[in-house]
Amino acid sequence: MKQTGLLHRLDSAARAVVPFVLTLLLLLLSLLPFSTPDYAPVVPSLAMPAVYYWVVFRPDLMPLWATFLIGLIQDLLTGVPLGTGIMMLLVLHLLVTGQRRIFTTATFAMLWVIFALFAALVYALGWVLAALLMPMTPSEGPVILQYALTVASYPCLAWLLGRAQQLFLN
Repeated sequence: MKQTGLLHRLDSAARAVVPFVLTLLLLLLSLLPFSTPDYAPVVPSLAMPAVYYWVVFRPDLMPLWATFLIGLIQDLLTGVPLGTGIMMLLVLHLLVTGQRRIFTTATFAMLWVIFALFAALVYALGWVLAALLMPMTPSEGPVILQYALTVASYPCLAWLLGRAQQLFLN
């Protein structure tokens, strides 16, 4: 009986970290080096759509502290001014949390459009923070391309994360 209770708690704990671990894996995947020249400045943020997805569908499994930790790891691994990625992901998290009632009846297309709007705000914030914290003002071109690729990646990532949710969390 005690062993069953322990196994149940371990299973519950393992399922609870699935969103964090998958988001962290997507972050690491987006940082893999490719032989394409000038790829790094325009690589899509795979963590951003993942944070959005989990806060929309399973906010209980993507708390603010987990979002902060993902942003911190992203900042440390990418070399951007510390706090930029953290603020971007935290603002995204808070935007979604503040508009929870919209998501209960939203279609996939609406979720994608809302993500595109939120991501635009978050990327603008990231550019402003980088401009304030860096000695030279960053170029807007790579940020716009990165934004477009991030928004374009949302349908595939939402599908993948939805499958993971069905497999691990139901």
